Amino acid sequence: MMTSADGRGLSGQTVVVIGGSLGIGLSTARLARTEGASVIITARNEERLQRVGKELGADTAAFDATDFDELRMFFEALPTPIDHVLVTGPGPYYALLQDFDFDEARRDIESHLFLPLHLARLAIDRVRPGGSLTFIGGTGGRRTAPGLVLIGALTAAMPAMTRNLAVELAPIRANLIAAGFVDTPLSAALLGDQLEARREELRTTLPIGRVVSPDDIATLAVHLMTNTAITGATLDIDGGQQLI
Repeated sequence: MMTSADGRGLSGQTVVVIGGSLGIGLSTARLARTEGASVIITARNEERLQRVGKELGADTAAFDATDFDELRMFFEALPTPIDHVLVTGPGPYYALLQDFDFDEARRDIESHLFLPLHLARLAIDRVRPGGSLTFIGGTGGRRTAPGLVLIGALTAAMPAMTRNLAVELAPIRANLIAAGFVDTPLSAALLGDQLEARREELRTTLPIGRVVSPDDIATLAVHLMTNTAITGATLDIDGGQQLI
């Protein structure tokens, strides 16, 4: 079991997972429960959310987190202060300029920048001092190529946002996990019948010799919750993908 600096792990603490019914969010919620936390999971799909809540013994709330009025009402309705919030998000938006859909791009910006900012403002009154916000970003936008204009901008913006939030929210902590390819249902949906080929490519090329899983990200997320010395950090977790 992981332990925090005071030796408590997550026992007696409350973790909110925004987007917790699949993939990284679900793995983090499951690990947080194992570590002794009370967990509140939110997601859009109410049927799947109820199944997950029953499995984990977690409270649930079904709503679209990018509806910022609903997000505010969710936080205002929380019965007690909370300790940690993990925010997952959709996959990145790739498009050449000639195919660029500005409505889709706007939704991507809302998910990756405006959602964390709204959460940060709500956290001021709801997250206990020393608690944390953890955002999920990526490493794919660090390279330069046609079609990456938006993801490149967001990839650069999220660490800067996180550093500034860490200062403004203190003593609440803010950190960013920058993930490479993770073998999630979202990845499966994006790649379709190319998924297995991508998995095999990564198994044979990554220094770790395997594909990064949601459990790998969850382990890092829970570490950021329990290690009270970390704030303003962007932590890469990609199995060494950037090295090759």
